[in-house]
Amino acid sequence: MTRRHFGTDGIRGKVGSKTINPEFVLKLGWAAGNVLATDKRRKVVIGKDTRISGYMFESALQAGLSAAGVNVRLLGPMPTPAIAYLTRTLHANAGIVISASHNPHYDNGIKFFSSEGTKLPDKIEYEIEAKMDEPMTTVDSSELGKALRITDAGGRYIEYCKSTVPMRMELRGLKIVVDCAHGATYFVGPSVFKELGAEVLAMGIKPDGLNINHECGSTSPKALQEEVLKHNADLGIGFDGDGDRLVMVDEKGEVLDGDELIFIIAQARKAAGLLKGGVVGTVMTNIGMELALKERGIEFDRAKVGDRYVIELMKQNNWLIGGESSGHIICLDKSSTGDGIVSALQVLEAMVNSQRTLNELKGGMHKYPQTMINVRIKERVDIDSNTAIQAAVKDVESQLVGKGRVLLRPSGTEPLIRVMVEGRDPVEVDLLAKELAGVVEDALK
Repeated sequence: MTRRHFGTDGIRGKVGSKTINPEFVLKLGWAAGNVLATDKRRKVVIGKDTRISGYMFESALQAGLSAAGVNVRLLGPMPTPAIAYLTRTLHANAGIVISASHNPHYDNGIKFFSSEGTKLPDKIEYEIEAKMDEPMTTVDSSELGKALRITDAGGRYIEYCKSTVPMRMELRGLKIVVDCAHGATYFVGPSVFKELGAEVLAMGIKPDGLNINHECGSTSPKALQEEVLKHNADLGIGFDGDGDRLVMVDEKGEVLDGDELIFIIAQARKAAGLLKGGVVGTVMTNIGMELALKERGIEFDRAKVGDRYVIELMKQNNWLIGGESSGHIICLDKSSTGDGIVSALQVLEAMVNSQRTLNELKGGMHKYPQTMINVRIKERVDIDSNTAIQAAVKDVESQLVGKGRVLLRPSGTEPLIRVMVEGRDPVEVDLLAKELAGVVEDALK
């Protein structure tokens, strides 16, 4: 079956589009309530990031759920992984996140968590889409859902984050710059690291509804790099708008992406005898990480892009560590989903235990040069059936035999075709990626 609305991470688009509008979201809340809340609990939690349209969609979801007879618990602005955690601890049927993650303020989206705090399986998403085709009805007035705001959600999540590292671990003596991207971590993020003893210099903590992810956070780490160097900090931590991904900056001002951070976590656990199984990456994972892990006797497997597929393969392999180059990192023994704060704490634990700097810890992995170019499209297209594109891919692959690889894939969250070329020679990689992106752009006009 083909999903009409759901992508790899819920439903996302420009505010006011055919899906990201109040009418659609109202019906979505009603449909989700009917599919997800079928037992006596009939309770769903709703959280959001800081973009201005979140107020509008929170109200629409609340109305749709209430019409379906479902009670609502409102969390306010909270990181996506916090909503997954609170869905579990509040014993709700499901959690709903209003966020477009790393996208600009003019986009928004809706994503769901199951009662266990995990992404919904495809089957349930199909059921929600099918329910939306039915006429919307309202339960009897005596059965309408009620709404309650959870006022201590932030404090609950801060304590949970701290519980994912040993009680003896302290960050005293570490100076950390934390960039919250004017997003959902703006309060809880700095608080976690301060309460563990670090000196925290916080930035990106003044959301106004429009500045989320704007030239800051994990997708634009330049300002974070500058602050780390300016203040002679030990490291920097950059989150995206909804707090489920991160990048880190070492003491030399160099950015560490998800691949490097996953390598550090896995290597530390291996050294401590705590690594269970191997590591799951994606088709986008740099081959340098795969080689570095294998050198240390750590198995590696690749999933499709999307943290839901990473988690599926992790569970299939019975492994605990996985993630994406973009900074989605999953430690299943700590969290049910990707969590930027929890992942950063795992890296900090490796630093504290080894008494090594972040730059030293990443030294065992050497990334292959990789160039990715995003080609914007107006609508979804089947690139596999386009003869011009496939001929160009084969041509590039023939030039990279034994020394690199090529990947073309549609984005699951944005109207883009991602063109990636990886190899040993950065000049050749960059040239081939530009040539291939040009072919894709021309072919899709």
